[in-house]
Amino acid sequence: MLLIIDLETTGLEVKDRLCAVGMITPDEVHYELIHPGKKIPPQASAIHHITNEMVKASPPFSESLTAEKLKNLNMSESVFVSHNAPFDLDMLQKEGISWQGKIIDTLKCAKSLMDDLEGYGLQFLRYELRLYRDEERVFETKGVPLAAHHALSDALHTQMVLEYLLDLAPLEQLIEISKSHVLLSRLPFGKYAKKRIEEIALKDPKYLNWMLESLMDMDEDLRYSIEYYLRQER
Repeated sequence: MLLIIDLETTGLEVKDRLCAVGMITPDEVHYELIHPGKKIPPQASAIHHITNEMVKASPPFSESLTAEKLKNLNMSESVFVSHNAPFDLDMLQKEGISWQGKIIDTLKCAKSLMDDLEGYGLQFLRYELRLYRDEERVFETKGVPLAAHHALSDALHTQMVLEYLLDLAPLEQLIEISKSHVLLSRLPFGKYAKKRIEEIALKDPKYLNWMLESLMDMDEDLRYSIEYYLRQER
């Protein structure tokens, strides 16, 4: 059972909570607003356009239909699919859902299988992979409104990215990639953006060490890759 999911939240900090869930399974499409138990700040609303007034009458997660559905789907044979799965799983963990099944992180898989792209965000991949060419038909078939940063719309784009990835690797390989660190070949940002990390480790290791020491919220795969190439040059 594939469960494709996307969450919208009050922010990206430890204290933040989810405020909307979009889910797609082979049997249904589900969307629900969730009362987060705290105010949604303007900077979050500016991204997903969910306001405090919109969630005022919504249930807390524990009383939501989403919680019931996830508990029923939380089995070892189920596959949780998300773009940046660690973030979504952490958010669900805060709500008492500890996922027991397999995981596919389409963000990590895209980085691993297409390491020459200039970005890996969901909307970037929508255009880079030319998903937009077929999205009108796909969205109409599912009865899903097309809107960036809407949980259900993003869940469907995640499904489209998954289908693209399945042309590059089988399902079990995507699950294995999602379990492990991805060795990135190029630096995604900074003064050496798009340059090979291996070359930077040889020519300017001080810069990479500065990144490791200064950027506490660095992507785990980027940190792993920088540390890997620095070790190779010692």
